[in-house]
Amino acid sequence: MSRVRQLPGGGRAVEVGAHRLQGWFERFADGHGGASATRIEPRRVQVWADDGALAVVPVAFEALPCPPGDHPGLAVSGLVEHARLPRRIGLVLVRLGAHSVGISSAGEVVASSTDRHPVHGRNKAGGWSQQRFARRRAEQSRRSLQAAADAVVRIVLPERGTLDGLVLGGDRKALATLAEDSRLTELLASAESRVLDVPEPRRAVLDEAARRAIAVEVQVHDP
Repeated sequence: MSRVRQLPGGGRAVEVGAHRLQGWFERFADGHGGASATRIEPRRVQVWADDGALAVVPVAFEALPCPPGDHPGLAVSGLVEHARLPRRIGLVLVRLGAHSVGISSAGEVVASSTDRHPVHGRNKAGGWSQQRFARRRAEQSRRSLQAAADAVVRIVLPERGTLDGLVLGGDRKALATLAEDSRLTELLASAESRVLDVPEPRRAVLDEAARRAIAVEVQVHDP
């Protein structure tokens, strides 16, 4: 089953596996009275349906090699071929208290590091007890994110030159803190714009993220 999320301002984003992409577009066209036109751009493909529905694909990893232009009907063969290319991807999944980072090849994890560093929840008590708890929690948070940063430096950073892309997942605030580490600022700035929504990072979550990282996100706007 395809993963779906709602888009800000309306519409929905559907994650579609590369080998299902052609069929997905054919079903989209059939369900909306046919495809009227396709616009190819280096970093975006748009397909309009006869009833006014629109499917938009932000092109990940690198620009499409096919020439830009407008085409009648459904013309997504270049996008499908691009999506099916085997890729070596860096993965960084971080939430406060846990991380899982790795390298995937063609959707399979080939190197990884996963760990947990429990961070206690907020204390509602007042006075000195609350202040001590807050200091302890801040130290736990710092250690958790430091461990995550060290794992990225150890597993992903040495492989940067071999990667076709970097995909992040988890808590955006934690990822932003990770990017403040001078060892990782440049690396994380090169990541794909799509951030995967994942639960507490574990190895099984990393395996799923490896498959999701090479899926195509189609943004659907109904008429």
